[in-house]
Amino acid sequence: MSETKNLKIPIYAVLFTVIFKLLFLFTHYIQEDAFISWRVAQNLLDYGVIGFNGNTKISASTTHLYVFVSYIFNLIFGKENFIEPLLIFNSILFTIGSFFLSHVLLKSNWQKAIFIFLIGILPPSIKISILGMEYGILFFLEMALLYYGFHKGKKWVQIILPVFILFTRIDTVIFLGTVFLIDLFWNKKINWPYILGGILGIAAVLGFNWIYFGEVINNTIVAKKIAYDNHFTLVQNIEYFTQNFANFWGMLKLPGDFNPVTIIILTFELLCFVYLIRQKNKRNYFLWIIFIFGWIKQVIFISQKSLFDWYYWVPQILLFVPVLIFILEQKAKKKLWLSLLIIFYIFPMFIFQTVHAIATGNGEWNYRRHIGLFLNTYEKDKNQWIFLEPAGYIPYFSGLKTIDEVGLVDKEVQREIQKDKANFWMNTVKKRKPKYLLSYEDLYQRKDAEYFRLHYRLVKEFRIKDHLKSDYKLIEKIYILKPSGSDYNLYERID
Repeated sequence: MSETKNLKIPIYAVLFTVIFKLLFLFTHYIQEDAFISWRVAQNLLDYGVIGFNGNTKISASTTHLYVFVSYIFNLIFGKENFIEPLLIFNSILFTIGSFFLSHVLLKSNWQKAIFIFLIGILPPSIKISILGMEYGILFFLEMALLYYGFHKGKKWVQIILPVFILFTRIDTVIFLGTVFLIDLFWNKKINWPYILGGILGIAAVLGFNWIYFGEVINNTIVAKKIAYDNHFTLVQNIEYFTQNFANFWGMLKLPGDFNPVTIIILTFELLCFVYLIRQKNKRNYFLWIIFIFGWIKQVIFISQKSLFDWYYWVPQILLFVPVLIFILEQKAKKKLWLSLLIIFYIFPMFIFQTVHAIATGNGEWNYRRHIGLFLNTYEKDKNQWIFLEPAGYIPYFSGLKTIDEVGLVDKEVQREIQKDKANFWMNTVKKRKPKYLLSYEDLYQRKDAEYFRLHYRLVKEFRIKDHLKSDYKLIEKIYILKPSGSDYNLYERID
């Protein structure tokens, strides 16, 4: 069959990949921070304010565009039913993004189809699709920019899409900046429409922040910087980097500091990239963009001690792209190469992610959501406050007003951290007197236990060990093998 008769095969690959990944919806593996964005969207629905607690404005979500998209899905499907349609939407957008990427890198439609499916079932691709974060939209927009803006040469796309990309996440300036630099070196001229798009995007997101929230940078970025700020020496920074890079460059996080699997894959990625760019091919322009961006994004975020997995999902995928291209384009023993890749890497990684999704989905959806639902029933007055960390599942399902320990959804915590970081938690409790405290520790065993004995009573102990059962023995074994979640103690103020 000729290539002209295979034009629809990549489209079929998109549909098959999306349907295949829908199985992961049954794991209920949804990222904690997704519920922050969704509560902000529902706050906009209920109060007409982008916030987290009633009519108080705060950029509690890192992503403005995804908040608006989530708002629309809540409006259409209702608060009780919007999650699954939104996750399917995210998965579709991500897979279409991989479709665009395949078109700028490969010629054969069969190669594109295989590429779309294998990229789609990598662990970070599954997480982008089903964890409820904004990266499905982001990957779609970034790959659409490469395909329509730079592969097809659509100038209007180069102007418009940077605005949407920056409105999704402000740190995408790294991606847009990398594209600009590679384009400048490659074509030896300044791309003025793209510069205009970048200026409009930066002006739009910063202007929106300033006009609506009275701040230039999103509150979430400021809060994390304040809460996680550590002053390290050069030697400490180097040690920190060597301890963490292996678990973030690759797709497999393992306990401990040394991850040989990631180091092997990283080496293979580099070798494949060097092999491909030695060939004189127009696609090298895009290979340079995605590979340099992957490295720059990883280095910047690890150097800033950002250890949240989602910052690394897109770079992990893009850094692995040269490996797939190298194997798909082997003329001799291609089936052997592809079989070895699937048997020894793709399939094990897929199984690992499946086990991880089932275990973590239990710890998040079945356990942490259970705490939120308990509070929702226990406390009918939704104007009462709870002080806890993190601010995702439990505030969302409890409906209570929330103070979080990082200050993502409450700016007063940030001020307390700046005044007295060592004692900010206790100072916040005494000053704000929240009705509920949800703590990882036994407050009656602290050095200031007397205060809690006088003012708070223990309501309930939540233990992850109580949520490691299932009617299905295999799933129960997975729960026990990889228990996900933390023990909590719930306290209620008595005066």
